[in-house]
Amino acid sequence: MSVGFVDGSLPGLLQSQAANRGGRVAMREKEFGIWQSITWTGYARRVRHFAMGLRELGLQSGDRIAIVGDNRPEWVIGELSAQSLGALPLGLYQDAVATELEYLLAASRARIVVAEDQEQVDKVLEIREALPRLEHIVYYDPRGLGRYEAPGLLAFPDVERQGAERDEAMPDEYDAALEAVRGDDPALLCTTSGTTSKPKLAVLSHSNLLSMAAQLQDVDPMAAGDEFVSFLPLAWIGEQMMTISRHVLVGFPVNFPEEPGTVRQDLREIGPRVMFSPPRIWENLVSEVQVMVEDTTPLKRRVQAWAMKVGGEAADDAFEGRAPDGWRRLRRGIAEMVAMRPIKNQLGLRHLRDAYTGGAALGPDVFRFFHALGVNLKQIYGQTEVAGISVLHRDGDIRYQTVGEPLPGMEVRVAGDGEILTRGPAVFQGYFENPEATGETLVDGWLHSGDAGYFDDEGHLVVVDRLKDVMSLADGTTFSPQFIENLLKFSPYVSEAVVFGGEHPYVAGIIAIDFENAGQWAERRQLAYTTFTDLSQKPEVYDLVRAHVVSVNGDVPEAARVRRFLLLHKELHADDAELTRTRKVRRRFVAERFESLIEALYGEDDSVAVEMEITYQDGRTASVKHDLRIERLDGRDGPGGPGAPGGLAAPGGAG
Repeated sequence: MSVGFVDGSLPGLLQSQAANRGGRVAMREKEFGIWQSITWTGYARRVRHFAMGLRELGLQSGDRIAIVGDNRPEWVIGELSAQSLGALPLGLYQDAVATELEYLLAASRARIVVAEDQEQVDKVLEIREALPRLEHIVYYDPRGLGRYEAPGLLAFPDVERQGAERDEAMPDEYDAALEAVRGDDPALLCTTSGTTSKPKLAVLSHSNLLSMAAQLQDVDPMAAGDEFVSFLPLAWIGEQMMTISRHVLVGFPVNFPEEPGTVRQDLREIGPRVMFSPPRIWENLVSEVQVMVEDTTPLKRRVQAWAMKVGGEAADDAFEGRAPDGWRRLRRGIAEMVAMRPIKNQLGLRHLRDAYTGGAALGPDVFRFFHALGVNLKQIYGQTEVAGISVLHRDGDIRYQTVGEPLPGMEVRVAGDGEILTRGPAVFQGYFENPEATGETLVDGWLHSGDAGYFDDEGHLVVVDRLKDVMSLADGTTFSPQFIENLLKFSPYVSEAVVFGGEHPYVAGIIAIDFENAGQWAERRQLAYTTFTDLSQKPEVYDLVRAHVVSVNGDVPEAARVRRFLLLHKELHADDAELTRTRKVRRRFVAERFESLIEALYGEDDSVAVEMEITYQDGRTASVKHDLRIERLDGRDGPGGPGAPGGLAAPGGAG
């Protein structure tokens, strides 16, 4: 597969795959516990008919449609159908609240929304009066919608049926529309993560998306027989690049889980060879293993500890280019048999050949954990604006602190101020109807990422943090908050961590516990609690988290050690604008929302009061005050150590 500019369109490649693969499986969806298959021929036919159904509804080239819901064949069919007509699809996160949908639908001026089910339809109907350009809502899960009556509300199969009738009456219309679509035409509106402001709409062409897929294929080839499970939001560029771009380029089957809660079982059944997930998924898997091990027998805990030690030694050998001797290989084989393989099988990772992480920084402890387990996890770096990936680890050349080397065809350099710049065929066309933001981001063909980084002596890119987030302490010490936060999140009892320094004399942080794991820990110790707030403020939980913070302090330079922290009274949540939909911390919003807590961390008090509003079952509300304890640590706390290798640099990922 050659790299660089790739001509043609995504739906055009689908038609080619259908012509070549015909009755082979293109997609599977699990329904009522049974995998239902869709062939390439059936897939292409449904795209053709739904496209003609959209044309029957008046959709024209250049129009926009939005798609919201869980991962289903209908999402992909809807997207490729719109692209067949030269229209622009926009993916929306299924957990977005109505106000978020309103902003994005208004910004894109979408004429049609393809919504999965009653929940999504209700959200769109709630905001419909504010969207005069919205004409139709097409749903593909009819449960609960039988009695709904609203102008333009249609069932997905009905639109397909209308399209089939139109196609029969005018058999050349679809082919003519598809023929008119060119590789450099806009193919997708994709939301940026919105860590510092409201999300922007990046315009990606067919060639942007396919060039990135071809570049990745050049480095890590996939075969048409490889299985892939699509379970992350299709509104995210990382899922788009696998489930659609690379899928139609290579021709491998895509599998859709029955429900979000069945993903683990579905992964075990399918046994995917490739998996791409943001750090939160890998972090959750680590926490799950840690909790499982803690819940087992003392003998199994000892076996697991020994196996992970052996696995860690093997991973270090691989990272440092050392050939293990026969004794080390034997020990690794035993560890694989007695511990590693059962864990990977339980997680659905046993058959993985290539595993990728991107979307945000992944802590080195998590990275090393999976390599100790024998999972070939590789870091990627990129953004929505480069169709997903521009830099990637190569097999046999993986390092904890880096994100690898640029993909073939992509140029990456670091500007004088430390900002990472990218140029190549996958770089986007600009932001939708936002020339000012486009001009600030695209300069002379170079994409300005807003990330700080540098190249090491071996040509690997090291991503430090967002350029705006790199902080300097009062004594001039520079540190990356993200790096410390990732070390803190390695604990199964920590869900999120946000650290601060800036002009302050020391580093301090706010930590949100993992309610489920911390709750199980408390129950095992017969520690009674009622709410998240109650559990987070238990002295025993503070002691648990303190021990972890002390351990983390031993892995960073003394000037950047966490001197004070408090346990937050609530979870950080995207609905409260504290996280993005891809679970990146929105540092500015967190700093504004919890300003009084941050000030208290640098004050003299031992606690800080917060006021919470609670709602009773009868609808009454009341304000309740809580005192949050501030934990103080001596700057020398921690077992000591050489500090973070290469400075406080944190590997980054696709935005």
